[in-house]
Amino acid sequence: MELETDRPAEQRPLAGIALRLLTALLLAIMFALVKLVSTRGVNVVESLFYRQCGSALCAAGLVAAGPGLDSLRTRRVSAHVGRMALGLTAMALNFVAFILLPLAEATTIGFSVPIFSVVLAALVLGEPTGKWRWGAVAAGFAGVLLIVQPGSGEVPLLGASVALAAALLTASVTIVIRRLGATERATTTVFWFAVSSLVPLGLLMFHFAGPHDAVTWAILGGLAIAGGLAQLTLTGALRLAPVALVMPMDYTSLVWAVLLGAWIFGELPTPWVWAGAPIIIASGLVIVWREHRLHRRAALSAGIAAPS
Repeated sequence: MELETDRPAEQRPLAGIALRLLTALLLAIMFALVKLVSTRGVNVVESLFYRQCGSALCAAGLVAAGPGLDSLRTRRVSAHVGRMALGLTAMALNFVAFILLPLAEATTIGFSVPIFSVVLAALVLGEPTGKWRWGAVAAGFAGVLLIVQPGSGEVPLLGASVALAAALLTASVTIVIRRLGATERATTTVFWFAVSSLVPLGLLMFHFAGPHDAVTWAILGGLAIAGGLAQLTLTGALRLAPVALVMPMDYTSLVWAVLLGAWIFGELPTPWVWAGAPIIIASGLVIVWREHRLHRRAALSAGIAAPS
């Protein structure tokens, strides 16, 4: 998901790209650790809780170092609660998908988020969508079908279904954030999501929390740190460079997923991942390129129409 920055910052494209590359690595590590702790008796609720603890601490630091506590005031409490419920459900499904699927397959199916975003923006927001983006959507779904190979047994159908549901809900979160962005700062949205999600997760922990050994606690700590730092590097990247420039760096997470999957779990991607991944990535890049062109054209038109 993308967040609008709160205030203009000096544009430093190379630094923005570097931070986005670091974000991709941190998220790949986080998902690998989610899968790893699941093999050590840690359930999804616990992983979510400790991940959000790390995110809440980093979000609090981001607010303190940036706009300050006054920026946390909001009149859209119900909208933030809805965003929290949707975002938490999407994150839970993502965690389950990475537990059920090899890292490379789960990562690649996750690349379909921009594709779902286009469909939802057209259906929910009524945004005009031309042949370029609809063509990219069709190609992207074809790439997903190549990877999943329905009926072949190459990829567990349950895991693939959960991964696609996670991508759909993650795309839904981007729509909600865009609506919140009309009145709320990005740091405000990030903070309230992280902190408010600890309420239902904390209640669930009374039932799901369990004892763990020192190694498992260390892995959970790494999971929380990776998730929290990823939020900071993502926000930093968007402050320093345009979305259209840094977003393609997300696809490097597939490289990390393949390496981590092979190293930690002995997983090797199916040949269909290498066939479908380029199609999904290309469709995502086309969508980013078209949105960048349309936003630029709209900005130029507004500048020309504006009185001097």
